[in-house]
Amino acid sequence: MTICVECCAGYRSEPEPFAFWLGERRLAVRCIVDRWFGPTQRWFKVNADDGHLYVLRCDEKTGDWELAAFTLGTG
Repeated sequence: MTICVECCAGYRSEPEPFAFWLGERRLAVRCIVDRWFGPTQRWFKVNADDGHLYVLRCDEKTGDWELAAFTLGTG
C-alpha cells in the first residue's frame, strides 16, 4: 500500500519518518523501534501514536514509501 510519509534527517542524515498518512488520517511516529537497510530499500518498524506497530518501506531509487506490515498494539 503506497503511503505519504513526512520525514526529517535522522540516523546518518538519512530521511526518517516522523509521521505518515493512511488515507485522511495522519499518524505521528512515537519512536522508531527498528530499522534495516537492503540494497535498494530502507525499512522502519515504528510505533505510531495510535499504539500500533507499522513497518514502512522506502524505495531509495524512487523515494516512494509503502506500508509493508501492520501489527495491532494495546491501544
